[in-house]
Amino acid sequence: MLNQNELEIAIDLLCGTAEAMGVTLSPNAAAIMAVDLSECPLNLIEKALKACRKEVRGKLTMADIMSRIESADGRPDKDEAWAIALASSDEFNTVVMTDEVQIALGAARPVLNLGDKVGARMAFINAYERLVTQSRAESKPVNWHVSIGFDSNRRIEAVNAAVQMQRIPQERGRLYLADLSHEPITEDGRALAGLITGQIVKATPEVREKLKDVKASMLKIRKASAEQKRLARVTAEQEFAARRAFLSQQAIDAMSKGAPYV
Repeated sequence: MLNQNELEIAIDLLCGTAEAMGVTLSPNAAAIMAVDLSECPLNLIEKALKACRKEVRGKLTMADIMSRIESADGRPDKDEAWAIALASSDEFNTVVMTDEVQIALGAARPVLNLGDKVGARMAFINAYERLVTQSRAESKPVNWHVSIGFDSNRRIEAVNAAVQMQRIPQERGRLYLADLSHEPITEDGRALAGLITGQIVKATPEVREKLKDVKASMLKIRKASAEQKRLARVTAEQEFAARRAFLSQQAIDAMSKGAPYV
């Protein structure tokens, strides 16, 4: 919520922008518009008005200002959001998505599972636009998160792309990449991490047998039902988190013993 000083600045910005666009805006009208915009941070209002001065032809309207404020929050439009959701339906893909995309996909998934992509897209967009409108009304910042897939190469590609597009911070991206490529101390640990990184390392016979079972289970996923695939994704994410904790603990143990950690 803008304070009194920021409201006065917003009024001046509105009047100045309107004048720069060749239109006179009365102080009363500018004050009303400033109050309507008061839920938005002042820096976003400034950026939106700057964009209006460059892009809008004709008089300054609230619709022009709000559309630019909303697009600045980093949420994808409905078409890009649907493309992200569709990519996540492949359990081997790693996808970086927003909370609204994930929830809207849940609403559309029953239709998508029936093979009706047109109907699924309509259901998704209806839910997505409603969720985005609600999030913006509540001034919720966009939250991008990583949904882990089974293909190790796609994981790294997805994280790198998300960092380049500034959807996740560089530091957070480095942590994700470190988790995905982190090597443990023991050969057995490296072999287990190979399920994440794709690097093949020999393990003990006992662990090799376990790895065979895991790989066999992953192959069965291709033939599983849609609901089983959804559960498999959740299980994979949980296993990944457990492996990350295991690797981190090994590093801590090695450091406490003074052993070199590579």
